Amino acid sequence: MADPSHPQQARIRGVLTPAQARNRDRVETVIGLAAPFLDLVLAVGDRISRLAEPEDYEYYPVRAGQLGERPAEPSPAPEPGRRPPSGD
Repeated sequence: MADPSHPQQARIRGVLTPAQARNRDRVETVIGLAAPFLDLVLAVGDRISRLAEPEDYEYYPVRAGQLGERPAEPSPAPEPGRRPPSGD
């Protein structure tokens, strides 16, 4: 078996066959033709959701953190033999 890190092997794998190139072009064409219709579907869905419930009471905006901010420390694991709180 050939070494996958060999530059010649990488070049061979990066070349599409003519059939693969045709399929890629077809898929990209279909996506390009469908994009305006899908945008319309999203816009209509957005309008309908705003009409159905103008105020979303369960929406919580994302809080922007500062760059370099460390993530919160994970909760410590429960001690062996102790059950975690039930939350009741």
